[in-house]
Amino acid sequence: MKNSKTYRPPASTNAAAGGEYRRVLQIRKILRAAYPDVKTQLRHENPFQLLVATILSAQCTDRQVNAVTPGLFKRLKTPRDFADVPVAELERLIHSTGFFHNKAKNLKQCARALIAQFDGVVPDTRDDLVKLPGVGRKTANVVLGAAFGKPGIVVDTHVARISGRLGLTAHKDPVRIEFDLMERIPKKDWNDFSLWLIYLGRSLCMARKPDCPACFLRHLCPYPEKTGGPVDGPVRL
Repeated sequence: MKNSKTYRPPASTNAAAGGEYRRVLQIRKILRAAYPDVKTQLRHENPFQLLVATILSAQCTDRQVNAVTPGLFKRLKTPRDFADVPVAELERLIHSTGFFHNKAKNLKQCARALIAQFDGVVPDTRDDLVKLPGVGRKTANVVLGAAFGKPGIVVDTHVARISGRLGLTAHKDPVRIEFDLMERIPKKDWNDFSLWLIYLGRSLCMARKPDCPACFLRHLCPYPEKTGGPVDGPVRL
């Protein structure tokens, strides 16, 4: 696996590569203008709540998670609460998020690991976070960015789909996509870039029928299955 690097302008003699750098720069500038104030949609009051909500968000919408967590966090407030609650009660509390058997198991094991390894405190490094049951790179990067302000690229279904359509990666594996984006996107934009693509995926670049005629990136997008009419220039924001 490649080391994380910031994508840098190529030598001026490489015109094709230089053009690609400028294209990615334009994509970033347009997305920043379109979505100037982005943040995770998972409601939380502290890093532990965000960790729980992110685990629950697997194969579930943020809206549904947000409908469940107020009641969940009213009943269970600390890692110890999650570690000690009967699994049947936890499953009932999170049932509507789907896959509740596995999620309840992960939440209880994660809480126990937090207590045993980190004194009940959510760690603020990726290496430590991914040691927790139910926590992969995606969940770790969500927590690092939203709870601790540390850079990380979150590769969810929207980010995977749109980065492929934009020609920023040729991979399907989330980890490989993450490393491809880490090379192309400056580190200072890693958190926001993920959220920009998530916002775009929810509003315009849907999985089944993207609204390409309305998309402000259509003139920069090589996706061969664009919908709608000809692409003749940028769309005004």
